[in-house]
Amino acid sequence: FKRKYLSQFSGWLANTKWSGGKIDKFIDEHKVDMNDYIIPEGGYKNFNQFFYRKLHENKRPIGKDLVSPADGKIVVFPTINCCMEFYVKDSSFNLETFLNDKTLAQKYEDGSMLIIRLAPADYHRFHFPVDGIPTETKKIKGFYYSVSPMALQQNMRIFLQNKREYCTLKTKDYGDVLICDVGATLTGSIIQTYTPNQAVKKGDEKGHFAFGGSTVVILFEKGKVQFDADLIENTKNGHETAVRMGEKIGTFGYAQ
Repeated sequence: FKRKYLSQFSGWLANTKWSGGKIDKFIDEHKVDMNDYIIPEGGYKNFNQFFYRKLHENKRPIGKDLVSPADGKIVVFPTINCCMEFYVKDSSFNLETFLNDKTLAQKYEDGSMLIIRLAPADYHRFHFPVDGIPTETKKIKGFYYSVSPMALQQNMRIFLQNKREYCTLKTKDYGDVLICDVGATLTGSIIQTYTPNQAVKKGDEKGHFAFGGSTVVILFEKGKVQFDADLIENTKNGHETAVRMGEKIGTFGYAQ
């Protein structure tokens, strides 16, 4: 289902005072460790405030080199064409359609890609994976299809159809890193909190998703990144890997 109106309604509902009554049950069911998070005085006013809750300082140490932009489940592809082996082989990933820009697609067509999927119970703020200077965000209209593993195994074209927005992070070692935030079922909004054209440090907050499952897709130019071996191996075997924001996932170098 496209679920546009369902997602908009869910986003509205999650902002109501009534929705706050669902927080404790959600925490218990999903075993969310609230020691990691800042709880406002008087508690969260609604479910969305809890959903994009902030971390206590130092709860996500920032590792060396390239780090994960978010908590979630990750797959990595040294070359973009490798993703056909992880997803359905006849479900092509078309960069031009994904970015809605032919020239930009040509820039990354021989490059590398990572996809990190955020489940509803995950920390839902996303961050910059390396130092750099981010451009302004470009928005692409779309739907709100599910990005669950089952849905993606059936049709990877979901990434080409969902609401998404991206910026380019201009870096010293990794070239122009394209960061694309993708909405999904029940995602009320994608909120960018960074300042365009102002230098950022690795681990600085880029933005957050309102209620729902979501995804971050990052593209690298050819030869600019080497993902960690365990992530490559897990992806080759058809598995996602659980990662936390700030965890090292790769380094500068030539993709295999």
